[in-house]
Amino acid sequence: MNNVIGLRCIHCGKELSAKPGLYTCPACGPRDGILDVVYDYVKIKRSVPLERVVHSKDYSLFRYLPFLPVEPSTPRPQLRVGLSPLYRAANLGEALCLNHLYVKDDGQNPTASLKDRASVIAVMKAVEEKMTTIACSSTGNAASSLAGNAAAMGLKTFIFVPGRAPQGKVAQLLIFGANVISVQGSYSDAFQLSAQAIERWGWYNRNAAVNPYLVEGKKTVALEIAEQLDWKAPDWVAVSVGDGCIISGVWKGFQDLYKVGWIDKLPKLLGVQSSGCSPLADAVQENRPWHPVEENTIADSIAVGVPRNAEKALRAVRESHGTMVAVSDEEILGAMRLLGRSSGIFGEPAGVTGLAGLRTLVKQGRIGSEERVVAIVTGNGLKDVKNAINAAGEPIKVEPSMEQLVVELKKLQLP
Repeated sequence: MNNVIGLRCIHCGKELSAKPGLYTCPACGPRDGILDVVYDYVKIKRSVPLERVVHSKDYSLFRYLPFLPVEPSTPRPQLRVGLSPLYRAANLGEALCLNHLYVKDDGQNPTASLKDRASVIAVMKAVEEKMTTIACSSTGNAASSLAGNAAAMGLKTFIFVPGRAPQGKVAQLLIFGANVISVQGSYSDAFQLSAQAIERWGWYNRNAAVNPYLVEGKKTVALEIAEQLDWKAPDWVAVSVGDGCIISGVWKGFQDLYKVGWIDKLPKLLGVQSSGCSPLADAVQENRPWHPVEENTIADSIAVGVPRNAEKALRAVRESHGTMVAVSDEEILGAMRLLGRSSGIFGEPAGVTGLAGLRTLVKQGRIGSEERVVAIVTGNGLKDVKNAINAAGEPIKVEPSMEQLVVELKKLQLP
């Protein structure tokens, strides 16, 4: 499997062979036995020159194939996943008093979220294992990304979402031909039901917090950031956190590059949750173990009261010497407005939660004006139009009358 040499349990440290159907450590069980994918970094460093990536004509995440757990010959969906833009956000930086702020807009992936990076790996692994049906639970983005990528590969999908999933995301699922099961309960309820169904019917498991290979897709956002910054790691990377898979993937990506000598330092990670559902941020701030919480936030993509990849996420924050914070839903809506009006980038609530937390840390003086910072926008705002209107306000409504238009515009202090 390319440069993969095995899997390692993050709980007991046991090393295992990368066999089909093995998702978690048999000794530690599905809750604690989360696995890491282990690569032969000596081989990569010896056989893969940096110039091969720099001059690659593959403008997708597969330009980093030596760092991915798929066979080079495995068929891929025709969708272009990855290589999303990294913008130098000068106006936004000025508003936040940051002189070197960048925004990574992953809402430009095929189904409009970072989760496409994991799902493209999932469908390829399913094909490698000769599976025809793939399933997952999701608050929305992982679901739509799986449905889209699976459709492009001709695979059948069964997708479990909580009843509160936004209609924009449900619409994507249905358009992509997924079998959508709307679970009238929490995300945890949807996850448990999907796990039972996967075990009963033997479907391929795309649940990112369980399947170790999916973090490997998510880590490519870090590989791209490094390349787009001319192989210089930023000082900070801010990202929203739900299950914990994205932030652990970001850390894995930067670690990969550091181990092969392509970058000379590692960034600090800022993980951000909504205060309406912040089990991990609260644990970090209070220096205690995490415990389950209720899911009460507009940021549906990170409304995860029982994060399944908590230990990987917390490990990433600790090892990077970073931190986690929680922000209110009002601060998230404010970040949506600020990002859109200063940068022309439309992020959904969960997509801009990292930016909202970054704003908090800057105000607290914990991030300096000269530090180089990347905020990852994980999902496009069109996925949740209702909350976008809540953030931006209603349009000016007038009859088809110039007189009424003049009256209304005068309220804006126009001449």
